[in-house]
Amino acid sequence: MSTQPAYKVRLGLITATVWNNDGFYSVDISRSYKNNEGQWQNTSSYSHSDLLNVAKCAERAEIWIGRKINAA
Repeated sequence: MSTQPAYKVRLGLITATVWNNDGFYSVDISRSYKNNEGQWQNTSSYSHSDLLNVAKCAERAEIWIGRKINAA
């Protein structure tokens, strides 16, 4: 896996990060939140109100990957 993401999309507190692994793309989806000390953290657990943004981020990542694959 490369050290820099190939693509990143963020909607609200949800971020989809696309990684290029020598032509194979993988996607991490995370939610940002502030802990009790006020520091930003990430989790892969989502509430009901996050799910629409999770779906939209996944869709945008899929579209981006599809364009990269079709352009090759």
